Amino acid sequence: MTLRVALNSETKILLAPMEGVIDAEMRAVFTALGGFDRCVTEFVRVTEQRIPDHVFLRFCPELHAGGVTSSGVPVYLQLLGGDPKWMAVNAMRAEKLEPAGIDLNFGCPSKTVTRREGGSVLLREPNRVGDIVAAVRDAVDPSVPVTAKIRLGFSHTDDLEDIVERVIRAGATEVCVHARTKEDRYKPPAHWHEVRRVSGLTDVARVPLTINGDIWSVDLAGRALAESGAQHIMLGRGALRSPDLALQIKQHQQNVPYNSMPWNAVLTMLITYLTRSTNLHPKFVGNRAKQWLGFLLVTYPEAKDAFQSIKTLKESDEVLRELSNISRSLG
Repeated sequence: MTLRVALNSETKILLAPMEGVIDAEMRAVFTALGGFDRCVTEFVRVTEQRIPDHVFLRFCPELHAGGVTSSGVPVYLQLLGGDPKWMAVNAMRAEKLEPAGIDLNFGCPSKTVTRREGGSVLLREPNRVGDIVAAVRDAVDPSVPVTAKIRLGFSHTDDLEDIVERVIRAGATEVCVHARTKEDRYKPPAHWHEVRRVSGLTDVARVPLTINGDIWSVDLAGRALAESGAQHIMLGRGALRSPDLALQIKQHQQNVPYNSMPWNAVLTMLITYLTRSTNLHPKFVGNRAKQWLGFLLVTYPEAKDAFQSIKTLKESDEVLRELSNISRSLG
């Protein structure tokens, strides 16, 4: 399969729900840049209680604006929990705020999450995954998309077909597979070829399949689709390394020449994001700037100098002042 065939005009690009990284402000700057067709929020943790509206709104402030970013890109609200009843109860509560869709997290590998019966630990119990999807699907209006994000399995891939079959039978609108097990965490490589084992199941059921993991470039996006048999892709760390990667892929789909963003444009984007985030914790701006620069330096060597220049700074105004000075020096 050629790259052109794999990256066809029907391919959608989703922005991943990276916990502690991609928040509403970041969704806003990414979707303003272009290329993304949908976003998913960081997970809302569901326990045995009713979640108040203000919690959903904190994770997804786009609910104040019809469930879309300022650029009009839909945002799905992600729920994470292990009890079908309470997942259903809170999905119904979330539905009243009219999200663009509800996504269910069966992929988070964090020990904090898995110790509390959430995320990827549930992949050891395919029937439970199916029960949760079914409970949420039955709890909300049929017009509300209910999607599921999974991994290849917990410690092995033996149950992958069973998990996907149950998710499909439970009525999921779409399935996204991060092509690693829980125990793989984020260790390379992503095993896109393993996902092809279930592409036939999703094709027959007409349930779109999305591939996630190690998609760093246009070429790798095409390879991930070709090897997995998926129709769509989800970008996480790849977008943080190359903020315009989704736009590059879209332009490639349309056979339009495209030059990658220069460093100064990326730095301006970072400053815009941080400026919108100054109302948060006093140390948030510095910590998030260093975090994002850590991703960027893989693609942009200039990010190393910027990181070093703010490495010891802690206050928001100091960090923003230094980054702005660097940006001005670049013209």
